[in-house]
Amino acid sequence: MKNEVVTVQSVDRALIILEILKEEPKGLGVTELAAELNVSKSTIHRLLMSLLKKGFVQQDSENQKYRLGLKLIEFGQTVSDHIDLRDVASSHLRQLAEKTGETAHLVIREKSEIVYIDKIESSATIRMFSNIGKRAPMHCTGVGKAILAYLPEQDILEIVEDKGLVGFTHKTIVDIETLLPHLEEIRNRGYSIDDEEHELGIKCAAAPILNAKGEVVAGISVAGPIMRVTEEKLSAMAAEVLHTSLEISKMLGGKAL
Repeated sequence: MKNEVVTVQSVDRALIILEILKEEPKGLGVTELAAELNVSKSTIHRLLMSLLKKGFVQQDSENQKYRLGLKLIEFGQTVSDHIDLRDVASSHLRQLAEKTGETAHLVIREKSEIVYIDKIESSATIRMFSNIGKRAPMHCTGVGKAILAYLPEQDILEIVEDKGLVGFTHKTIVDIETLLPHLEEIRNRGYSIDDEEHELGIKCAAAPILNAKGEVVAGISVAGPIMRVTEEKLSAMAAEVLHTSLEISKMLGGKAL
């Protein structure tokens, strides 16, 4: 029993070391880690040697400090490869639809368009029309703009060159000089609004989903008819969709916006 407790304690400490080093990209020395964990330097040294041998930490040859090793990248990629976005987002999407009373969507980018890959219908009688597999432009849909805002500017310009800025309604943004600062506003607040820009009579709030690298991998949205989506409700929808996008991003290893 005594040996079992010691083994668990060692694993615990090793994991804590990794957590600490995650926040210290320049690395820490044995003395600093010993002080942080309030244990002896010899104990820290033994743990680091085990982590070093397995590639979970690496040591700087000049200052002798330790930082996270490349093995963790391999582990992270393996986990990422086995994550199905729809499975991760499914329960969150359902809760979002229930809380707002409107239709919730999960969307990915495919080249210069977005594609709806999951949907939870509103329970209301009057609903917006959308189908899983449907494609839509990026510059005038709430979720399209949420994804577009987190792409490099060069990618944005290439998408605009490829698809143009077609005016679907009188509210659609149709020039790049207006679109770029609008996308910057979206980045600053973390969510986007579609105020009848793609379809008259429909309002939408949307937010991006980010992975561990801070890259946008998808987006979620809530949309409904203007007869129900007042300015007050739209603001509440935006808050809910932002919260939900952050929760899904965390499950993918992403950080808060």
